[in-house]
Amino acid sequence: MIYLTQLIYIKEGQEKVFDQFEDIAMPLIKKYNGKLLLRIRPDENSFIENNMEKPYELHLVEFPGPDDFRSFMHDEERKRFLYLKEQAIRSSIIIQGTKL
Repeated sequence: MIYLTQLIYIKEGQEKVFDQFEDIAMPLIKKYNGKLLLRIRPDENSFIENNMEKPYELHLVEFPGPDDFRSFMHDEERKRFLYLKEQAIRSSIIIQGTKL
């Protein structure tokens, strides 16, 4: 099992476009044996300490293995809507881990 944590930074004013992309991409995770474990949109009070820019949203996803994740990333339906992602997301950080 692999775990992916994604920190997402969106462009100002693109919240609705981001939500449009997520409405398409999130259901596809299950198609590739993945599971969305957490989807968090933290507010200012959620941070105790930070030494980096605060993300707009955080995702924690699990997949049985890297091949499932790669298949999700190359899904044709998802790829058709990547323009929404590019319009809305300024940058993101993906951290891969395993359960200890």
